[in-house]
Amino acid sequence: MRITMIGSGYVGLVSGACFSDFGHDVICVDKDASKIEALHAGRMPIYEPGLDQLVETNVKAGRLTFTTDLAVAVAGADAVFIAVGTPSRRGDGHADLTYVFEATKEIAAAVTGPTVVVTKSTVPVGTGDKVEEILREERPDVDVAVVSNPEFLREGAAIGDFKRPDRIVIGTDDERARAVMRDVYRPLYLNESPILFVGRRTSELIKYAANAFLATKITFINEIADLCEAVGANVQDVSRGIGLDNRIGKKFLHAGPGYGGSCFPKDTLALLKTAEDFGTPTRIVEAVVQVNDHRKRAMGRKIIKALDDDAKGKTVAVLGLTFKPNTDDMRDAPSLAIVQSLLDAGATVRAYDPEGMDAAKAMMPDVTYCTGAYEAATGADAVAIVTEWDTFRALDLKRLAEVMKGKVMVDLRNVYRADDVAKAGFAYSSVGR
Repeated sequence: MRITMIGSGYVGLVSGACFSDFGHDVICVDKDASKIEALHAGRMPIYEPGLDQLVETNVKAGRLTFTTDLAVAVAGADAVFIAVGTPSRRGDGHADLTYVFEATKEIAAAVTGPTVVVTKSTVPVGTGDKVEEILREERPDVDVAVVSNPEFLREGAAIGDFKRPDRIVIGTDDERARAVMRDVYRPLYLNESPILFVGRRTSELIKYAANAFLATKITFINEIADLCEAVGANVQDVSRGIGLDNRIGKKFLHAGPGYGGSCFPKDTLALLKTAEDFGTPTRIVEAVVQVNDHRKRAMGRKIIKALDDDAKGKTVAVLGLTFKPNTDDMRDAPSLAIVQSLLDAGATVRAYDPEGMDAAKAMMPDVTYCTGAYEAATGADAVAIVTEWDTFRALDLKRLAEVMKGKVMVDLRNVYRADDVAKAGFAYSSVGR
C-alpha cells in the first residue's frame, strides 16, 4: 500500500519507518526543510533506540522516502496519516489543534481519489468530526473517509511497541475505511495483534483515558511512597505486593519524582478540559494533575532536606535530566522543577544526561553541564539520581565518594540498596523506603 505520513516527529517518523518495514511504500512529510534534509543524510531528529538503523534499511530498500512537498505525497495515497503535534494551548490547557486542521486543509487541496485520512495525533473527542467537515467542505467531489487511530508508543521502546502492540484501536464506521486499515495493519493482524474497531469518538477517548489511567497509577504509588516513609514501610515491597494482583498489574507502580514527557502532562490536561466542556468533571484526573505538579517541587525539597535544609552555597550533582531513560525528551521532565528549586535555594547545579543535555541547555541555562557522572560529582556536596539511565545503575560508589566533597546521595528512582551506599560512606535518601 502507499502510505503518507504528515509530520516527521516522534510519532510520524517511528510509525512511518515501521510501516515501511512491513513492506508498505511510505512517504514522510514535514514542513521543516532542515529536518527533511537531515533525514536524507541519515540524521535522526529524535533519539529513539534502533530508529536510525530502521530508517536506513528501509530508505535503502526504496520503501521509505522524505519530502516537504505534501501535495505530491498525498496524491494517489491509499491512506494519509496526520501525525502532527497537539501541544497544550497556552492559557487554558486545551489541545492546540492548529497543526491538525492546517494539515487537513492541505490534504483536501492535494487529494486526487478515494483516500482514508487517519488521525494518528492525540486529539480530543470530536476532532475527527471537524476534520471530516473540513474535507467535505473543501472537496465534496472526492470520496474521503476519516479514521481515528491513536498511538500507544512508549518513548525508548517505540519500535517494539509498534511491532508488538497490546492492541490496535481503529475508530470508524465506514466499511471501506475498515478494509483499508485492515490492509495497513495486516502484518500485525497475522501475528494475532488484536484490532479493536470502535466508533471514531470512542477511539479518540480511549487514548486519553489510557494515559490518564497510567498517570493515575504513577501518582497513586508516589503518594503511597510518602506514606511508607512516614510509617516505616517499603514502597517497593508494597508495589510488588499489589502488582502481583492481576486486577492491578505491576506496571507503572514504581515510585519516583513524578511523570513528565510529551503525553501524560498534556493529555491529562486536555481530558480535564474536554470533561469540563461537556459538564462531566473528572475529579480523579484533576487530583492526579495537582499531585504530580506538587510532587516535582517536593523532590527538590527532599534534596535540600538531605543537605540539612541548607543548600545555599552548596553544589548538587544531578544525574539524569530527561523525563525517562532512552530518550532525549525534556518536555515536562521532573528535573526542570527539581533543578529550579535547587537554584532558588542558592545551590550550584552540575548535571549530566546521556542524551538530553542539548535540549536541557536551552531550558536550564544556569546549570553546569558535564561529560559524565563522575565529572558532575566532582566537588559536589550531594548527588541526586533523577533519571534511571542504565549508566547510573552501577556507579563505582567508592570512586564517587572520592571525587565528591560531601557524602550525600538522594536516589529519586530507588536504583541502589541502602546498605551498599552506606558502605561507601554516603548518607542515603531514597523514595518511600
